[in-house]
Amino acid sequence: MSEKKADIALIGLAVMGQNIILNMNDHGYTVCAYNRTTDKVEQFLANEAKGTNVIGAKSIEEMVRVLKRPRRIMLLVKAGKPVDDFIDVLIPHLEKGDIIIDGGNSEYQDTNRRVKDLRAKGILFVGSGVSGGEEGARYGPSLMPGGNPDAWPHIKDIFQSIAAKVGPDPCCDWVGEDGSGHFVKMVHNGIEYGDMQLICEAYHLMKDGLGLDNQEMSDIFTEWNKTELDSFLIEITSNILKYKNQDGDYLVELIRDSAGQKGTGKWTAISALDYGMPLTLIGESVFARCLSSLKTERAVASQQLPGPSGVKFDGDKKEFVEHIRKALYASKIISYAQGFMLLNSAADIHKWKLNYGGIALMWRGGCIIRSAFLGNIKEAFDGNPELNNLLLDPFFKNAITDAQVSWRKVVTKAVDLGIPTPCFSTALAFYDGIRLNRLPANLIQAQRDYFGAHTYELESNPGVYVHTNWTGTGGNVSSTTYQV
Repeated sequence: MSEKKADIALIGLAVMGQNIILNMNDHGYTVCAYNRTTDKVEQFLANEAKGTNVIGAKSIEEMVRVLKRPRRIMLLVKAGKPVDDFIDVLIPHLEKGDIIIDGGNSEYQDTNRRVKDLRAKGILFVGSGVSGGEEGARYGPSLMPGGNPDAWPHIKDIFQSIAAKVGPDPCCDWVGEDGSGHFVKMVHNGIEYGDMQLICEAYHLMKDGLGLDNQEMSDIFTEWNKTELDSFLIEITSNILKYKNQDGDYLVELIRDSAGQKGTGKWTAISALDYGMPLTLIGESVFARCLSSLKTERAVASQQLPGPSGVKFDGDKKEFVEHIRKALYASKIISYAQGFMLLNSAADIHKWKLNYGGIALMWRGGCIIRSAFLGNIKEAFDGNPELNNLLLDPFFKNAITDAQVSWRKVVTKAVDLGIPTPCFSTALAFYDGIRLNRLPANLIQAQRDYFGAHTYELESNPGVYVHTNWTGTGGNVSSTTYQV
């Protein structure tokens, strides 16, 4: 074993782990690679890491021995119990001030717990979101570290060196305490779900509503990528739509229309419910995947349940494509506005000091939702760090205003054609809800008080809850009230 000292160790040699090690090596850091199955270490050193400065360890003891102090150990293993198992194995070999970094897709509550538990043992724990897939890990991911802030000075140079760059700025900065890094990554993934579903709805409208072929749609997405919609997902959609297999068929049309998911979008929707935040678009994108997975039921229903008959699009297709583009842009704004509302709510509850402009920059490059649009979000928060809703920023308010007519036309026409647009529709419904000074929830409160004595507030006296004996036969005792 070489006596060379390593700057950091990485545990977990699946593709993401290997690529991050090689990325660190490229930036001049000596990395010690370890895997529970130690023959993977030997294979990695003999193949992918051949000719690099990466060193291997055949045991935890050996790995810890070659690390510079404070020891920095990054885990890229499956979320949940495997992370806790490795922490338990590592602790006896570590000293006060050593650092453990979890770079997996862990639930933020687990990270909260680990930060607290390890702080009591003198160990600094970091939970970092990592986005960008295999290519990002190799050449520059988006990194979202949070946890014990005392760890940041010791990992900052490594993380910001390997992260993606937008100009001179690394797509990595300290997010905040406890599980904030993994919370931000979770919201990122939820927004990713929404972006993907919105693009799919645009594709569905053009394909089945306008009758465009794949090359035409690919060309449209290519043009859209030169506008405000410039993004990684728009770019790859253009490439996917025109890709043909060896038989000359468009491959995407041969793929079974049943979408999978790994749960992070669902976690975002559940957190939104927990915090009482209306993340309607991300919620609908999760449900859209659930509905797509009911393939057998849909096949049966398609033979029995009628849609609108004799309705076809007879307008200007080019004009309507522009309406779809604007509807997509407006809906995307809503999705991000909702996502930052959730971040703001969680920050208030957990006392996290989140840098929202910095988060937008972290997402600006390297990650799946990277887009030019995020630069506008950063500018919005740079201009007003206390901004509590993106829709109230002048840039986004003007963008929504410009897109509104097109947005409404697209949702209306989709209903006429019988094409489901759950995310376009819920985004518009949210916009109409947030812009109204008065919603019909007064009637809900009256109904709740009528059947359950749940009380209500009067406009003239907010904060004071009263109960009415609506029928004259009920009592005057009120129920307790749950406020979201």
